[in-house]
Amino acid sequence: MTKERRNLLLGLAFLSPNIFGVLTFVIFPVGFSLVMAFSNWDLTQHNMFKPDAEVEMVGAKNFIDLISGDRFVRFLGNTLFFMMGIPFSVAGSLCAAILLSKDTRAGGGKPMLWMIAACVFVASIAMLAAVGMGGTAMTILLVGAMCGILTCGMIGGRTFYRTLFYTPHFVAGVATFILWKKLYSKETGPVNVSLQPMLNFFTDQVNATPDGMFATVFVLGLVLLVGAYFLGTRKLRLMMIDGELGWGAAILPLIIISLPIVVAVVWGQVGPKTLTTSDVLGFRITLTAGFMLAVVAGLILLVHLLGVARAERFPCKPSEGFGSGFVIAILFMVLQFVLLGLSPVVGALPAMAGDADGLAAPSWLNDTSWAKPALMIMGFWAAIGSNNMLLYLAALSNVPEELYEAADIDGATPIQRFWNVTWPQLAPTTFFILVMATIGGLQGGFEMARVMTKGGPAGATTTLSYFIYQEGFETGRLGFASAVAWALFVLIFTVTVFNWKFGNRYVND
Repeated sequence: MTKERRNLLLGLAFLSPNIFGVLTFVIFPVGFSLVMAFSNWDLTQHNMFKPDAEVEMVGAKNFIDLISGDRFVRFLGNTLFFMMGIPFSVAGSLCAAILLSKDTRAGGGKPMLWMIAACVFVASIAMLAAVGMGGTAMTILLVGAMCGILTCGMIGGRTFYRTLFYTPHFVAGVATFILWKKLYSKETGPVNVSLQPMLNFFTDQVNATPDGMFATVFVLGLVLLVGAYFLGTRKLRLMMIDGELGWGAAILPLIIISLPIVVAVVWGQVGPKTLTTSDVLGFRITLTAGFMLAVVAGLILLVHLLGVARAERFPCKPSEGFGSGFVIAILFMVLQFVLLGLSPVVGALPAMAGDADGLAAPSWLNDTSWAKPALMIMGFWAAIGSNNMLLYLAALSNVPEELYEAADIDGATPIQRFWNVTWPQLAPTTFFILVMATIGGLQGGFEMARVMTKGGPAGATTTLSYFIYQEGFETGRLGFASAVAWALFVLIFTVTVFNWKFGNRYVND
């Protein structure tokens, strides 16, 4: 036996435990689940108590049932709804990284003592104000904790804040979910206990304000929605004229940026009319008139397209600049959805505050309207100090100082420094974070749904991953659950290839 062959066998011997583990616990289960996806395996029918029942191959029946049913589409919608928080989480991680890259230490000697004394003074005033407004002990405790964090930050500097931000990442997920479930308790949870006094104060202010004011704000929200659509499509138009965006690459961004308008039309027909109705100057306005929004949006889009056709465009490939156009479309889409969600609520505030109980703190996890936002808030809190923050911290430390010095010589403002120096240097890190966040968003949501809501209320927080668990381990339909799992795999693979193909090109540009 030659020395090379002996070394190869020795290396394989050392690797054999890992190879055996991958084959046993990864390759075989994945391959077996693919076979199960084409079978009718059901634990309620095929078990030791029913020896006559046999597992049969049913072809694509599970996939046909999956597509024809409404649950897969509904739970996919829940998953995509949770993924709308990804841009906010990434932005929060970036802001945290930028802040934590600065030195927040107050310094030594008297300046430090003066700043600590000022912080304690502000804390005392804030707690006295909370007592005067009828604040609870929990509110006072939270105010004191925030001021205590600021004080410790002045003493420990960014080291303290980095430790504080990253600490939740070490806590077990289940323990965190149980903690947040207690925080969201309607009667005794610290969130509602602290929120209710402020809502009581706000109720008095709403009742003292004319209803027409809120109706006007409601209409203003719809106007801002149209304005955001105009600005987003205008940005895409300018990119096409400047040769930064090809006509082929502009199709999907235009569809994405138009989604809120489409949702406004559909929601106006099937949505809750109690939240979408207001009186403005004697005219009845509802989101059923979302068709007017569609007409206005169509006219805006037509004007922009005509502007592109008439302008002298710089030459570019049809697929040029898809990544940048996609990112811009996503940002303006999220902004429009925020305006679309807040405007009806503002318009309905007088009716809500006029109830006997006034504005009451929501039953977060038991209300179909609040369950998903509650989980998104928790996810945002966890994502700010996650590994994304560390990745951005590492990327920020690698930005050449010469670029900042050149920007300062040119008289760049802090915003211009960030947009023209910092942000382009962070493009590879942002691309990696977005790809991983998209994959995690599509296949995530099981733990929080299982621990906090059991997928409820009424399936409002059931994601595709929890749907697989329900079908496979609660109802016993292993064949159908495998079909859902492989459908999710195809979806994740397609989205990842799409991101890699176009996003990687954007990063390299």
